Amino acid sequence: MTEADSREGSEPEGRDIRRIPDIISLVKDSYPELRPAERRVADVVLDDVKYAVDASNAALAQRAGVSEPTVTRFCRAIGCEGVRDFKLKLAQSLVVGALYLDTSPGRQGDAGMPYWNAVFGEARRALQEAERQLDPGELEKAAELIARARQVTVFGLGGSSSALAQETQYRLFRYGITVSAQCDPYLMRMTASTLKPGDLVIAISATGRTREVIEAVELAKHYRAGAIAVTAPDTELARACDVRLAVAVPEYPDTLKPTASRYAFLAMIDLLAVASAYKLDGSARETVRRIKYNAQIHRTGKEMEPLGD
Repeated sequence: MTEADSREGSEPEGRDIRRIPDIISLVKDSYPELRPAERRVADVVLDDVKYAVDASNAALAQRAGVSEPTVTRFCRAIGCEGVRDFKLKLAQSLVVGALYLDTSPGRQGDAGMPYWNAVFGEARRALQEAERQLDPGELEKAAELIARARQVTVFGLGGSSSALAQETQYRLFRYGITVSAQCDPYLMRMTASTLKPGDLVIAISATGRTREVIEAVELAKHYRAGAIAVTAPDTELARACDVRLAVAVPEYPDTLKPTASRYAFLAMIDLLAVASAYKLDGSARETVRRIKYNAQIHRTGKEMEPLGD
């Protein structure tokens, strides 16, 4: 999840975070308004951003086939004070977005489709890594905590982890477990503040570094709730929790494909849910029976007829 874990919500109070201007997008968006000579400079920059960061003003001008003052005018046309300011902002954009500027084709798969193996192959590899790395003992401990919990709250922030938190809720409630998912950082903190001994948090983060999730877990632990981490190994989130379901899945560098670690985390969530159901056994089976019975009535509009002799 090149998480994978995209951050949502405003920055915490008291934290001085300066926004880095996305100068590459400014160049692209300003392109139609640039003069022809300035567009040639933009073409050189966008064709090889790393070169543009390292090259001198004279070298940029020579590659673009323009004068040095034209390079300066280009920088000012996109809102920079000059060449020095432009290159500083360009270097900052390169740090956070270099992977996404790579336009080279991905690995070739079946029928010449580079995305075929990027999806199927990486999904298989992620599941193999999950099976190899997951500790069965930790899974048993986690299932025992869930089966005994008065209520379970699942924390996940960002695109992938939020969806995984919701999936965990959908998996667990089917077995009669009182469970809710929170994907907003403020609601996480507020929910953590209401927890008591006997309650349980399941915290999901592909990186294990999502600050809002870690802080919510620490708050829940302060009020003596239990905590399970579904995350990467040896991370701050893993260390903050009582039980750790941890898997590391290296990502194939294709920015257009979904993150492969998502499959590993889904497998862990399924294992966690089924292991918890086996701990609950009879009560879980009865809850599933009720759900199936009433779902059938809803689909058909009538009660199921009894089986014949």
